[in-house]
Amino acid sequence: MKSVDHQTLVNAISEKLKGSLVPPNWASYVKTGHGKQRPPVNPDWWSVRSAAILLSVQKLGPVGVSKLSVKYGNRKNRGMQPEKFATASRNIIRKILQQLESLGYIKQEAKDVHKGRVLTQEGLKLVNDCSKEAKTIQKPVKVAKVESTVAAEKPQGNQGKDHRTKEKKDKKE
Repeated sequence: MKSVDHQTLVNAISEKLKGSLVPPNWASYVKTGHGKQRPPVNPDWWSVRSAAILLSVQKLGPVGVSKLSVKYGNRKNRGMQPEKFATASRNIIRKILQQLESLGYIKQEAKDVHKGRVLTQEGLKLVNDCSKEAKTIQKPVKVAKVESTVAAEKPQGNQGKDHRTKEKKDKKE
């Protein structure tokens, strides 16, 4: 899973979840957090956020709504005042966790003093299958070496100033 690009993996999981997760009626009008100024542009944002939350539950272990709302929070633009951190919508995260729990991908569990939601075997199987698919789709990126011709064209230091003043002198004469 670590060798796959995170965004590619989220998109692959969201495609699998798209049919089984049903966003509420209000999901097309609501902002995803207190710090956001507009609702999401992507019409399938509910499944994308669900996939991201599923991966976060896998990574962070027993995790609750509060911890996830901090993870998906952002800086709030307050006009002339300094920006402050604002958490994400807990209602959205709670509804997504409930839907993933009803599908059997996550469950509530307590480990030591920590309690929260963890991934089940079905959820782990879904993540592994999607990471294998994303790995086959993902092409290796080849970085071509670009020769630096720009540095040769630009004069360095005082040479450039002398060069420009020389050109100006030539134009005046």
